[in-house]
Parts: sequence; C-alpha cells; structure tokens
Amino acid sequence: MNKSPRQTRHGNMARVSKLALGEQALPVRFMYKTVPEHANDTGWRLFTGYETDEFLADFDNLEPFPLEPLVAKDASLDALLDNNAGSVWERLPGQEWQPVHDFEIPYEEVDVEVSNDPDNLLQPIWK
Repeated sequence: MNKSPRQTRHGNMARVSKLALGEQALPVRFMYKTVPEHANDTGWRLFTGYETDEFLADFDNLEPFPLEPLVAKDASLDALLDNNAGSVWERLPGQEWQPVHDFEIPYEEVDVEVSNDPDNLLQPIWK
C-alpha cells in the first residue's frame, strides 16, 4: 500500500482516557479516529479497554493530550497515526494491532436548523 507519509496528521493532540495517563497508566489497547474538532486535534481517541460506560459518560475522563509522549512510550502507535478518520484499531495483551470493522464511532449531534425562507434568516448585526 502506497501512502503519503504523515498525510493525515494535523495537530498534535488526541483525547486520551485518563486510565492511559499518569504513573498508574494502563496501555492503550483501543483507538479510533474521528473528524478533528479543531486545528490542533488529530481526531484520535485512545482508550485502555477498561473504561466503563459510566467512566466514558464523563467527558472530563478523556484528557486532551499530545501524541508525542504516548508514541515515545509505545512505538506501535506511530504506524497507526497516518490512518484516516473512520479508522478503528484494537489489540489484545501480547498481540499486534488489528483493524476493527464493526465499531460505530460516536459523534456529537449538532442541532442545526436549515431554512431557505428569507423571513427566517437572522438579520445582520451591521447596518
């Protein structure tokens, strides 16, 4: 497979489970890439696999964190970071990373109202 190097790397931050950070950090064993939220976001979300639904329900348990120290600690992450949004990877203890094809990546629902009715358009703030 011929892939442009670093083609999909934008930003340097990921959202990382707090279980994968700190002195008692567990290894990253599940990760997916979503559409980045801002210019410094890579879109990667990294987890240990031990997160409960309750843990994940608290957005504060996913820490914005730079990828570089994570790759320095676990070089196997580096080869996966060039994958596009929609990529999902997992690994069992002592095994290699495997692509996952049956995981639905969560996304934030945005409530947007679309109208072509000029009477419903907001008035400009300048006049």
